[in-house]
Amino acid sequence: MFEVFTYLADWLVYDLLSLSEETKLGDALHFFVEDTAKIFVLLIVMIYFIALLRASLNVERVRDYLARKHRGVGYLLGSTFGAITPFCSCSSIPVFLGFTSAGIPVGITMAFLLTSPLINEVAVLLLLSLLGWEFTLMYIVVGMAVGIVGGIFLDIIHAEKWLQPFAAKAYQQASNQSQSKLQAQSKETLSFIERHQFAKEEALEILGRVWKWVFIGVGIGAGLHGFVPEGWIENNLGNGQWWSVPAAVLMGIPLYSNATGVIPVMESLINKGLPIGTTLAFCMSTVAASFPEFILLKQVMQWRLLATIFVMLLLSFTTVGWIFNLTFS
Repeated sequence: MFEVFTYLADWLVYDLLSLSEETKLGDALHFFVEDTAKIFVLLIVMIYFIALLRASLNVERVRDYLARKHRGVGYLLGSTFGAITPFCSCSSIPVFLGFTSAGIPVGITMAFLLTSPLINEVAVLLLLSLLGWEFTLMYIVVGMAVGIVGGIFLDIIHAEKWLQPFAAKAYQQASNQSQSKLQAQSKETLSFIERHQFAKEEALEILGRVWKWVFIGVGIGAGLHGFVPEGWIENNLGNGQWWSVPAAVLMGIPLYSNATGVIPVMESLINKGLPIGTTLAFCMSTVAASFPEFILLKQVMQWRLLATIFVMLLLSFTTVGWIFNLTFS
């Protein structure tokens, strides 16, 4: 599905601009073109179709099921949906916006957002072939647990109060039956043209708020992706000391990759002697706690919520790293 973006980046960077894929500039620019195109398409398509579904289906019934009757099931479903969708951390954000606008509880939405970049079917297949089924199964369980526990915690502290005003307003309108203009109309009273118009306006409104941050966030990620020194991590964190795990987590933050791209890095680091837990903590931090992601999330979350998620991820990844190092030592 996403190969078209790779072909586009290949044509623009390697053919049209004649840059070599062996150079750091070529690698960084290819990363920027591919991810920017993918995120913009996902942003428009996902927001449009989620809004179209909101205008077509009885979202209140779905929200009531997730929010009141089976909240525990909702966290599991959110995390599972995150695990089976092939999105990186930045491209998961359009879906997050759609869920928030639909009034899905923030904790369930965050269970999706936290799990989605960590697990996808390609990453699972790569892990299975490179490191075996035991490690793969543990990785899946850990990734989903991070999303579920994080979602539960954010619901306990009522994290929706720390959304940006426009996101909080959309969430509140969808959560309050008396305020929702969609709820005032039955499914039969909305024609396809009306549903299309609603979805188009919502997609354009959100795109207008975040487009420049897509360029900034992916630009930072591309620069770090193309120019980060090779070999430094395994040379400095390979002795297995307790502090190496939190150090690896902190070092992964400025970097940016997706789950598929980071799996070969995991294999390389483990083969060079870096402990499994330290490797896992570093790679999870790279995938799910990157600067580009938080730059984009700043457009829908206030600093207090961003800081809460940031600290929560750092503690989670550090704990996971210590557990894996003890288990596989």
